[in-house]
Amino acid sequence: MSLTTPGSTPQPAETPATADPFETARQAAARYAAARQSESPEVPPGQDTPSQLPQRQTAAVPVDVEPAVSATGVTKVYGSGETAVHALAGVDVEVAPGSFTAIMGPSGSGKSTLMHCLAGLDTVTSGSIRIGDRDITTLSDKALTLLRRDRVGFVFQSFNLLPMLTARQNILLPVELAGRKPDEEWLAQVVDVLGIADRLDHKPAQLSGGQQQRVACARALLGRPRVVFADEPTGNLDSRSGAEVLAFLRRSVREMGQTIVMVTHDPNAASYADRVVLLADGEVAGDIDAPTSDSVLDALRVLGA
Repeated sequence: MSLTTPGSTPQPAETPATADPFETARQAAARYAAARQSESPEVPPGQDTPSQLPQRQTAAVPVDVEPAVSATGVTKVYGSGETAVHALAGVDVEVAPGSFTAIMGPSGSGKSTLMHCLAGLDTVTSGSIRIGDRDITTLSDKALTLLRRDRVGFVFQSFNLLPMLTARQNILLPVELAGRKPDEEWLAQVVDVLGIADRLDHKPAQLSGGQQQRVACARALLGRPRVVFADEPTGNLDSRSGAEVLAFLRRSVREMGQTIVMVTHDPNAASYADRVVLLADGEVAGDIDAPTSDSVLDALRVLGA
């Protein structure tokens, strides 16, 4: 486990303009990775275990790279008075473009609440959430709905496929509801990466759980969203199918420049991510780069999970 602290980073050359949003994301991700590699946080002797390392309160993106999604001073309170529940208590977090970030923490730590707020599915009590250059906390309900449709993709634990539609129809449904013509070339690339090209004419009942989740991933990716939010995407899958879905999510980051934020309770699932943000009691408690199952388990033990 390694905990990093924000520091000075070199100023990379400006990214040339491109018509391909995924090429832009890939370039930004490369600059982000180069900047992170140049950081050299030193851990004093005797501070090489999770319990001894200082907690990190903010996960930062290099100053020259606009985060794909970010939270600043976010609080979320349910109820009021003596019965109030403080689900989030001043969360600051940034997610780099073209990265795979997992959010983890003990039960009740606020990880699902944070994801719902980041995705615009729930409102914040105070603070701000930005998706790209848009502060979603200032948007009207209609504007927020349009932003979620155009800039956000979702992958849920329960797949959420319509049983009467084929896999292809399920994938195309959000684009068609938005009144847009699907990009057939992009669709072909997405289903090829996900390995479901030979299942497009099948209905959900004719697909395995892993195949249904890959259809859900294709649906999320088809609109070329700024960020995809995955809520326990392997929760209803066996270990083999779960590993396949996670590998496809990671491949979409590496080959397509997609940004993914995933909530999970599974250390093995988190090991597929580039980075794990740890929550405890509604606050950011740590940040693991290049996580492994063991490093995540160690961190969760420290947090009492």
